[in-house]
Amino acid sequence: MGSLIMKNASIPSKLEGLIFNNRVWVIGFFVAVTLFMGYSLSNLHIDAGFSKLLPLEHEYMKTYVEHRQEFGGANRILIGVMTKEGDIFTPEFFDLLKSVTDDVFFIPGVDRAQVKSIFTPNVRYTEVVEDGIAGGNVIPDDFRPDPEGFARVKANILKAGIVGRLIANDFSGAIISAQLMEFHPNTGERIDYVEVAHILEDEIRAKYDKKDVNDQYDIHIIGFAKVIGDIADGVTRVVLFFGFTFLITALLVYLYTLSFKLTLIPLAASLMAVVWQLGILTALGFGIDPMGILVPFLVFAIGVSHGVQMVSVAKTRIIDGVDGMDAARSSFQRLLVPGTIALLSDTIGFVTILFIKIRIIQELAITASIGVAIIILTNLVLLPVLMSYLNFDEKYRHRITRQRDFLDPFWSRLAKITSPKAAGLTIFVAVLLLVLGGWKATDVKIGDLHRGVPELRANSRYNIDSEVISSRFSIGVDIITVIVETISEGCINYEIMDTIDRFEWHMRNVAGVQSVVAMPDIAKRINAGWNEGSPMWQVLPRNQDVMIQACAYIPTSSGLLNTDGSVMPVLIFTKDHKAETIEGIVAEVKKFRAKHDSEKIKFRLATGSVGVMAATNEEVSASQFPILLYVFLAIIFLCLITFRSINAMLCIVLPLGLVSLLAYALMSTLEIGLKVSTLPVVALGVGVGVDYGIYIFSRMRFFLSEGIPLYEAYRKTLHAAGIGVMFTGITLALGVVTWIFSPLKFQADMGVLLTFMFFVNMLGALLLLPALACFLVKPKSV
Repeated sequence: MGSLIMKNASIPSKLEGLIFNNRVWVIGFFVAVTLFMGYSLSNLHIDAGFSKLLPLEHEYMKTYVEHRQEFGGANRILIGVMTKEGDIFTPEFFDLLKSVTDDVFFIPGVDRAQVKSIFTPNVRYTEVVEDGIAGGNVIPDDFRPDPEGFARVKANILKAGIVGRLIANDFSGAIISAQLMEFHPNTGERIDYVEVAHILEDEIRAKYDKKDVNDQYDIHIIGFAKVIGDIADGVTRVVLFFGFTFLITALLVYLYTLSFKLTLIPLAASLMAVVWQLGILTALGFGIDPMGILVPFLVFAIGVSHGVQMVSVAKTRIIDGVDGMDAARSSFQRLLVPGTIALLSDTIGFVTILFIKIRIIQELAITASIGVAIIILTNLVLLPVLMSYLNFDEKYRHRITRQRDFLDPFWSRLAKITSPKAAGLTIFVAVLLLVLGGWKATDVKIGDLHRGVPELRANSRYNIDSEVISSRFSIGVDIITVIVETISEGCINYEIMDTIDRFEWHMRNVAGVQSVVAMPDIAKRINAGWNEGSPMWQVLPRNQDVMIQACAYIPTSSGLLNTDGSVMPVLIFTKDHKAETIEGIVAEVKKFRAKHDSEKIKFRLATGSVGVMAATNEEVSASQFPILLYVFLAIIFLCLITFRSINAMLCIVLPLGLVSLLAYALMSTLEIGLKVSTLPVVALGVGVGVDYGIYIFSRMRFFLSEGIPLYEAYRKTLHAAGIGVMFTGITLALGVVTWIFSPLKFQADMGVLLTFMFFVNMLGALLLLPALACFLVKPKSV
């Protein structure tokens, strides 16, 4: 078959003349746009939003959106005030707890009606007295901080049933709970979660947790806003690690090019692509999410990969004796089509992530797609134009010739992989890896695999705070709320309340559930109270009048029912938010729902932070394989259009599929879940792999079309493009391996994954691709 590259050779030639005959205008255009993008970049900001994590079209999130106004959202903050010894019943502790409660009340974006502590009027107790039911605030208006007053408060706490929720199980601490709104009620602007996190640190923890202020109490803070703030604070160090990566990359590029100018040009072009990417992002009104902070580096890495290929072709032509202009023109003409196809494949890889209906993932896809598309201009157009101004003397030509001669024995040995015996052995090893990788990849989990926040180190302040709160209380920020919808005044219908009570009992016995709070349990306690507190009366009354008596004193502010009693949330506090915990709990809810849903009562999943995670995990799980299918179908289509050969397409795609499978196996082995922060890296693995494969195959195919035997064609390919692929893979792998030491756990995980992908994709292109070509491609048949 003929080649699209050969048939359309006139297109690169015409573009070559247009671009290189107007170099000053081309450079002027790029400089002007870069200055504008740089100015736009000055407005770049961290843009974190809780709603961006929500798959709003998912069943659970429709429930969440429908009921969040009435029962609060999933974006909670918990502040634990803990004693280092003794209990909470001291004047000093109560003064401290009241001061913290007051400060939390005035944090921007806090829903003041949802702030809860023993000092807020929405936390009340009820009891049966001689005259009927009495109730009041847990901290009475006439409270005095003396033994009698503390005994009274302790009794009220027990009557209110808030031990384990707002008071530690061992009375060693108390919690202030608050809900954050998505938008500021006064300004209408989106809440800045980083600012909220800094207020929590500077005006809560720093104010009350200083040793010179007190040495008896600790402050522990958890919640989504705090996570975002801690990640954003770690961004400074992330940028520092990017700096190390850049320096390592620059050093290794210099060792390859042996020229300061040839080192500077691909690095500058790749950095320009990042500046354009972030500038366009800002101009479109987007910020950068802390979870997407790695995307600009991924764009830089892809840019360096393509830039080195340009330099590699130019070096080959310089050795042949041409000047800088001719070398640059040759690089442009030879790599424009394969480079564009490779970058289009990268772009499509990221665009397909848009099919996941989660805004944060869609923003990552848009950010990455913009960056990769820009590389087509900066690295395939500007880079060769800049190279055309360079002049190379005999001394430089001699240095790179010596470098080529030094590597020639290695390339000659490596080219032997195209022999039938070596190729067969390579394919056998690949099949073995395919089987082992496929077996291990089936164990990859969707979501988090560890307690705490996996984006942060286990010993981070946040994860320590989370562990303290979850160990002292029966609740945490990990909560999934099942919304029970029923008929009007369903809260006084015995059949309905009994079904909810059975559901509550069922969920208490599910692995991973820490505690359950629902209206029937409170009603049973009140009913017992009406009967002298006898345990035998702690049941749901069948008589409706008695049921009304039991439920009348449960206010809507408790969050356990709405105004007409037709909606009753069941709050399920989980021990953690690991993927297996969420899967097990959701499965049990669905199991119970399937048996008990009727026209009168429906159990709807789900609100709460774990409900959001469950919806996100299910969305990612449902989308991951279709997305990979779309990516590979797009790559297959582009390869078929470009090379007009099924065998050529197989040579490129099969190594790509193997590496993708091995990446999943690695994630399973390292216990890295597939989620929002890791999904773009999986897409990148496909993108980088196809870059390597297209560059290698396009050069090898060119030599084969001239009738050169496969061994010699591949040896020449290694000199022209193989060295660039090998060098890029090693350089980028060494650059990102330093991320393992990052304070952010998710960056460390990405460092491991990217190191693997950069290196193994390189091996796939240099070893498996020519081995497949031995059996699939013949000289002059391409």
